[in-house]
Amino acid sequence: MEIKKNYTHYNAITWDRWASEGNEWSIPISHEKYLDVKNGRWDVVLTPCKPVPHDWFPPFSSTKILGLASGGGQQMPIFRALGAEVVLFDLSDRQLQSERDVANRERYSIDIIKGDMTKPLPFADETFDLIFHPVSNSYIEDVQFVWNECFRVLKKNGILLAGLDNGINFLFDEDEEGTELKLVHHLPYNPLKDLDESELEKMFMENDGIQFSHTIEEQIGGQLKAGFTLTDLFEDYNDYGELAKFIPTFVATRAVKK
Repeated sequence: MEIKKNYTHYNAITWDRWASEGNEWSIPISHEKYLDVKNGRWDVVLTPCKPVPHDWFPPFSSTKILGLASGGGQQMPIFRALGAEVVLFDLSDRQLQSERDVANRERYSIDIIKGDMTKPLPFADETFDLIFHPVSNSYIEDVQFVWNECFRVLKKNGILLAGLDNGINFLFDEDEEGTELKLVHHLPYNPLKDLDESELEKMFMENDGIQFSHTIEEQIGGQLKAGFTLTDLFEDYNDYGELAKFIPTFVATRAVKK
């Protein structure tokens, strides 16, 4: 293994494993929920718990949406049912297959593209009206590159909706009983720099993804540096564990390419 040289490949394999094990972000929406959307009852999340405000979205019938690292058959079917044109971009085969399964079941069209967001996105400048980007930057080292690419492929006045881990999840770990927290890492945490190859291999074999913490300067400041204007945000909590009792660990942002 040479994980440091190709860590996103190993993260894709890890996500395939998680999906096969029934990870909560890999369970596609049911036919009944799809019908609910058709009847005006819907919500989507960028972070674990809190739904995205509906007024963060433009009218769906005239919107072309990029689901960036958003596979799993959870959000894109909802946008498609609401009338948007949808393109999904993800690196996990299992997550992509879930999208195909829902599209085949509900008989709608969707462009599904396998790709690595640490590389230039395979889209022309000013292609999309909206990018929906749930928490996934924790699986890549350089978030500024992603923000720059998002800005490039969005149309003028296009909207970037992003879910961000604020880093606190990486500071602590739970004990074996799951009742106490202990400090384990300094922040920001970068396993490619903080761990050697054998430790990374152990993480992979134990079914842990190669994950990174990022600062608010990288996450929100990076969007501003790319050229975006921040228009709104909210904080959210974990949906399980001890940290969920004490402090928000996620941020969702709405930014516009003015």
